Amino acid sequence: MTAEPATPLLDTVNLPEDLRGLDRARLPQFADELRSELIAAVGQTGGHLGSGLGVVELTVAIHYVFDTPRDRLVWDVGHQAYPHKILTGRRDRIRTLRQGGGLSGFTKRSESAYDPFGAAHSSTSISAALGFAVANKLKDEPGRGIAVIGDGAMSAGMAYEAMNNARQAGNRLVVILNDNDMSIAPPVGGLSAYLARIVSSNKFLSVREFARKVSRKLPEPLHRAAHKADEFARGMAMGGTLFEELGFYYIGPIDGHNLDQLVPILENVRDAHEGPCLVHVVTRKGKGYAPAEASADKYHGVQKFDVVTGEQVKGASGPPSYTGVFANALIAEATADERICAITAAMPSGTGLDKFAAQFPDRAFDVGIAEQHAVTFAAGLAAQGMRPFCAIYSTFLQRAYDQVVHDVAIQNLPVRFAIDRAGLVGADGATHAGSFDVTYLATLPNFVVMAAADEAELVHMTHTAAQYDAGPIAFRYPRGNGVGVELPSVPQLLEIGKGRVVREGTKVALLSLGTRLAEALKAADALEAKGLSTTVADLRFAKPLDSDLIRRLMLSHEVVVTIEEGSIGGLGAHVLTMASDEGLTDGGLKIRTMRLPDLFQDQENPDKQYDEARLNAPQIVDTVLTALRHNSAGVTEARA
Repeated sequence: MTAEPATPLLDTVNLPEDLRGLDRARLPQFADELRSELIAAVGQTGGHLGSGLGVVELTVAIHYVFDTPRDRLVWDVGHQAYPHKILTGRRDRIRTLRQGGGLSGFTKRSESAYDPFGAAHSSTSISAALGFAVANKLKDEPGRGIAVIGDGAMSAGMAYEAMNNARQAGNRLVVILNDNDMSIAPPVGGLSAYLARIVSSNKFLSVREFARKVSRKLPEPLHRAAHKADEFARGMAMGGTLFEELGFYYIGPIDGHNLDQLVPILENVRDAHEGPCLVHVVTRKGKGYAPAEASADKYHGVQKFDVVTGEQVKGASGPPSYTGVFANALIAEATADERICAITAAMPSGTGLDKFAAQFPDRAFDVGIAEQHAVTFAAGLAAQGMRPFCAIYSTFLQRAYDQVVHDVAIQNLPVRFAIDRAGLVGADGATHAGSFDVTYLATLPNFVVMAAADEAELVHMTHTAAQYDAGPIAFRYPRGNGVGVELPSVPQLLEIGKGRVVREGTKVALLSLGTRLAEALKAADALEAKGLSTTVADLRFAKPLDSDLIRRLMLSHEVVVTIEEGSIGGLGAHVLTMASDEGLTDGGLKIRTMRLPDLFQDQENPDKQYDEARLNAPQIVDTVLTALRHNSAGVTEARA
């Protein structure tokens, strides 16, 4: 008789409390099953695979040892949280990752009690975990704050700002440094694992505390010498001096894939330590999946893929991406002008600056996850006569807004901001949407703000920015491929603050900023079919406005509609202000503004996102027809 196959351990675990019922010896089997489930799921959905593969054992160990969700677990960025989602009651929905109505690709408070803090931007975890820890301390309630932060996120100053205040949390704060690039630690071997286990144990802590008490009774010079000797010895053995100086008890480095090391060390940290603790684990991104381990980026972000071969599903070929067009245009500018340099904040491939760096390695600067530094560094370069391009995603530039205002705008320095991922971004959802840059930049004196309607316009705007030395200038462009227009062989120098009329009409004027121009032209066709002669203008500039063009269209058309893929306070607000200041609505002109709705939109297909935002051609037509049926004159904003 054939024995029935054993039930997979993963099928018996829905929540961490189920995991804690397993014998410790079975945890490696459970981790293997969890890794297989992760690979199978992301193969169907796409997403951030490599980082999740690297923390499978760490995820298992944390939930096995700590009392989550009472112990608050905060994942920095959230790319690595897919195994955590599977383990915390969401396995049945894991194949909806990053899809409309499905699970977020990041941690999200509304999804689960096991996601106590939303993440997607880097280096926030220690601050948040410290908040949880101190709150519980103040309320005299149990529960720790546990932050899992990658070594890349440690390039951001915010992580150190949080660590500098960690003493207030006492032993309620645990920081787990996930080092997956070997960028901090020497290779991990048996000796370092042995040392880590020893220094996290009660016996070592007791002996060390006894030695400290004895040394305090010694004459001051001997006391200081004993303290320095202890610190130096531990720093030499384990590289933890920096963290000790910030008030943390440092343990590590340890093998982040060895549960026999992870579990007892985390138990020691849970049970024995009296102050904030940093546990340094070394992991391998892409661990346990050969195609990911062999990949240069360890399968950081992937499309859907064949689980057996690792081959990713390729999308249909089409026009070049906006990012690629910008990179090539910037390379052309830098070839002609040795003053041009480029700065990115840990996103060289995402912004296309890896191509620039290959051509001009001495003029390309990846400053790490340090957007504030990137902006002020660019300001310094500009003040010394260079022509810096600061290429940052719209959502990440928000992190450096004070530097944009104080170090660039007030000093009127000619920093060029190439703003990628403008508008809605699809599967990455609200945390990565480029919704606010026009609003927060166009409000600043001295700034020039442009938006490319297509890839040819992006080439022109890159050239225009390169030549503009009168102050700061920004140009925005979306994620994904262009619309297929022919790229210019010679870029055009745009006149600052001047738009263009793409189509001339007499009754309706559509004023577009950015890549909604294609939808505006479709809407114009539909309106013409209804007998409504329609002008379509590409304003190009949100600041300064083309006042002459806008004034002419307002005085000669019955309905004027502004269209932009940005938040309230952007182009529409500036056009309304101009119309109000000049009394252009006094004759009964109907003005409507179309922009992103006043909410954070969840992940979805980009076309559906823009439908939900009412920024596609059918909604533009509907806005015009509604305005024409409206009897009262005046200024009204279209409701999203």
